[in-house]
Amino acid sequence: MDKFYEYLHTVSFEETNIVGNVYYVNYLRWQGRCREMFLKERAPDVLAELQDDLKLFTLKVDCAFFAEITAFDELSIRMRLVELGQTQIEFSFDYVRLDQGGAETLVARGHQRVACMRGPNTKTVPTRVPESLFRALAPYATHRRPA
Repeated sequence: MDKFYEYLHTVSFEETNIVGNVYYVNYLRWQGRCREMFLKERAPDVLAELQDDLKLFTLKVDCAFFAEITAFDELSIRMRLVELGQTQIEFSFDYVRLDQGGAETLVARGHQRVACMRGPNTKTVPTRVPESLFRALAPYATHRRPA
């Protein structure tokens, strides 16, 4: 089994719509939250760089839905590394409902492509993935950074 970073989440009422199921935009929010928690736990040096001039631009995001979830469902959002390039990173996200009795149900799957950029807003340019982030992601890599 390939490695993944796991973010656990309990769905709240505020994340549901009038019908009672989770509003689709929350899946994208959870991707961002999962990625942020990964940085906090596995690459805290990058957080300091983000306060300086590093920017992580989300270039593409998607999510496919397989089953509905509702308030108080327990989720495991599992982030996997799809590609680790020189300036871009691609992640996949499995949204797994953790049912009573230990059963797991895949309820959605998403992807996200991120570019590392530096510089002022009017002159932002691509930059290499920071070394501390590269090291944190390396154990999950199936593709290596070109030399």
